[in-house]
Amino acid sequence: MIVITGYIFAVIIGLILGLMGGGGSILTVPVLVYILALNPVTATAYSLFIVGTTSAFGTIQNLKNKLVDIKTTLMFALPSLVGVYLSRKYVIPAIPETLFTIRSFEVQKGMFLMLLFAIVMLLAAKSMLTTRKEDDSKETNAQATSFEIAFSLFQVFLIGILVGLIGAGGGFLFIPMLVFISKLPMKTAVATSLFIIAINSLIGFIGDIGSTEINWAFLLKFSFFSIIGIFAGIYLNKFINEKQLKIGFGYFILVMSVFIFIKELFLPN
Repeated sequence: MIVITGYIFAVIIGLILGLMGGGGSILTVPVLVYILALNPVTATAYSLFIVGTTSAFGTIQNLKNKLVDIKTTLMFALPSLVGVYLSRKYVIPAIPETLFTIRSFEVQKGMFLMLLFAIVMLLAAKSMLTTRKEDDSKETNAQATSFEIAFSLFQVFLIGILVGLIGAGGGFLFIPMLVFISKLPMKTAVATSLFIIAINSLIGFIGDIGSTEINWAFLLKFSFFSIIGIFAGIYLNKFINEKQLKIGFGYFILVMSVFIFIKELFLPN
């Protein structure tokens, strides 16, 4: 029954990715940890594969619809994928199992990753609940300066490290940068972000091969159901109000982040 529930959530994750071009990945790690009882480190690795493969199939559809800016994808993907790979290959293994102890309270590696994830969920909720005009990218014709571009690419590298740590796609972090730095229309920014997420996640997962024991049968089944969800989401996108969906989902992940804080700090195993 628990496994079936997990697969139902896999479809939901893909559905949200298909409807909004992002956001669903933020559910993957909590589902793997709290419903399917996986270790947080393993869950973040699995999440990268699930999010990467699901986003890749969504990107194929977006490429057919000519919504992806390839040049911008390469510019943003290169520094971020370096960050993701380094994070999974070297940073995660270097984090000690017990970070520190306060009296009898231990902050362990898994707890640290889940608390970091909860913080990112709060940021994602804020992003989804903040009203952003569809044509924000047209407010100014001014081109970004070389310094702004260089600084943005450094930020993208740091986002890559964060994505590697928590195993989420980071679409809510990429989309504002694509809109305000690259001046992409919102729909193009969302589609381009999904392509960047696919590249980052799959490269990040490669960094885990050899250091993480992988249950390929489970991983492929979960990804399969997520892929079904993303195609359903892309189809339903024509009939559903995306703005209202984002607001509802924003409140949902806000509640989820509070749950993670309470679970990890006050109800540890």
